[in-house]
This record gives sequence, C-alpha cells and structure tokens, in this order.
Amino acid sequence: MSLQMIFVEERKMVMKLDRLLAITMVLINQRRVQAQELADMFEVSVRTIYRDIETLNQAGIPIVTYQGQNGGIGLIDGFRMDKNVLTRDELSAISTALKSISTSYQDEHASTILEKIKGLSDSQQPPETIFVDFSPWGGNPLLKGKITSLKRAIEGSLCVQFFYSNNLGEKSYRDVEPHTIVLKGQSWYLYGFCLHRREFRLFKIPRMKDLVLSDKTFCRKEVQVDQSPWDKAWYNPKNVIQLTITFQEKHQSIMEEMFGIENVTRDENGRLLVHTEMPEDEGMYSFLLSFSDRIEVLEPLHVRKKLKDLLKNMIDKYLDDNY
Repeated sequence: MSLQMIFVEERKMVMKLDRLLAITMVLINQRRVQAQELADMFEVSVRTIYRDIETLNQAGIPIVTYQGQNGGIGLIDGFRMDKNVLTRDELSAISTALKSISTSYQDEHASTILEKIKGLSDSQQPPETIFVDFSPWGGNPLLKGKITSLKRAIEGSLCVQFFYSNNLGEKSYRDVEPHTIVLKGQSWYLYGFCLHRREFRLFKIPRMKDLVLSDKTFCRKEVQVDQSPWDKAWYNPKNVIQLTITFQEKHQSIMEEMFGIENVTRDENGRLLVHTEMPEDEGMYSFLLSFSDRIEVLEPLHVRKKLKDLLKNMIDKYLDDNY
C-alpha cells in the first residue's frame, strides 16, 4: 500500500472516530434524534449512521431505537458520560475560542465540537464574559471564503495556486503547499512551501487572487508552529532599526495603544516620545505615513529624509492644476 493510500485510510479512520464521539454528544444533549437528521448533520448516508450506532453499542454505549410518532435514536434513560475530564471553566474557555475563531472561516466541525462541549458541561451554562471577533467591521465574505478554502486544502494536503501581489505591487503566479494559516498583527496569512521559490514563504491572504485548490497532493514538511518560523525571516536583525518618534499630547492614547504604554516616555524638554524597533521595509514606511501629521520621526535621520521625500512626491501629485 502506498503512503498516499495509508494517509487516506488514516484520514477516514480519524473522521469516523470524530463522528462517533459527536453522535454520542448529540444524543446526550438531545436525548432522541432521527437517523436522517444525523445523516444530514454529518453528510453521510442513513445506512452509515446505523453502522455507527452498532459500533457505539459494541463499545458499551447503550443506544436504542424507539418506534412510533416520537421515535428515533436515543440513549437508555439514566446513561451519563463522565464529565470530570475538564472543569466547567476549562470547557467554557474552549467554547469561547471556538466561537471566536468561527468569525473568520467556516468550519463544519465547529458546531459538533461545541455540541460535545455542551454534553460535558453542566446543565447551567456560564455567561459569555468575553468574545473575540476577528472579522473586520462590516464583515468580509471574500476573505472568509479564502480562509475556509485554504483550511480545506491544508487538511487534505492539496496544493493551491493563486496570483499574488507583494507590497511593491509586483504580481506573480504561485504554486504552494499550504501548511499553516496564521493570524499576525490583525492580518491573515498563509505559511506554505512555494514550489517556485523552493522555500517556505508567508503570503498575505487578502493579496491572493483567483485562488484554486488543485488535485495535486503533497507530503507535509516538518514545521514547528509553536516557534513562529515566519518571524525569523521577517524579523531579521540586519533589517531592524531603532525609531524615535514624537507626538502631541492629544494623541497620547493612540500612541499608547499602538506602541504600548511602557514605550511612551517624556524627555527633559517635555516632549512625548516613543522608542520602538521595526524592520525597515516598505511596510514600515506605509505604517508611519498612516499616522498622517500626528507623529514626527526624529531618528534615525535617513528614515526622516525618506519620509520627507515620500511626502514631497505625494504633494507633487496634487499640485497638477490640469486635473
């Protein structure tokens, strides 16, 4: 048997185990449900559902079929699952994380996972004390669709193709082995192995156009996600510079929010200053210009000069009275 066939079989087994646990949780929460309803929920046939029920019965979970108008599939009265694996607060934290991340992409497993958590939680659910919404104001269905498609490609080890525009506006066609979706600095990225460059690259998802999932599969490479490998190329010590920025007092709250309260100081002349470090690239200059006239870069001098040249070019564009 080939490695690809082994991977497919293992994938089917994982999906079946996940479905079996999800069915158990649905029955714990709803007590009785129609076989067709379960088939629709998990996108399988009714025959598959009955085979799953038989598997669960053999595993010692007492599931019976009730006849009549209010019939269906249910658990024997009095059956309870051990709920001591996770605490109530831990289950609530997992629920909050799942609900929050679902604001950015469609996940067909999210609802069943939340159903499992309901089955393990106490009957009285704790109030929602925090909710994280990663979607932009007004929503962005195109971005959500891209993230959903990329997640499907990663799960199926499918290559993706797309046209990509970098921060200089240069467009290129990319063929990529997708490995990880990354939320970094309030933006969504794909971290994948570029088959053209023959190395891992970080792609900003909104800059992708005509995204297509191919039939070509790949073997996943070793990626230490917990070590944030995408930071290594971006935060190259050779490119990082120290910035000193001043601003008016009325903008202090904005500066503290953007750079952190601990990075805002006041010099002997009473000026409010921000001391920070950033990699010097086009993104840094765009970021500094986004503050308009609310800030002034004091150091280093070459950055100050570059900003002055950029602003002069911008002014020249608006001096054309023939427009």
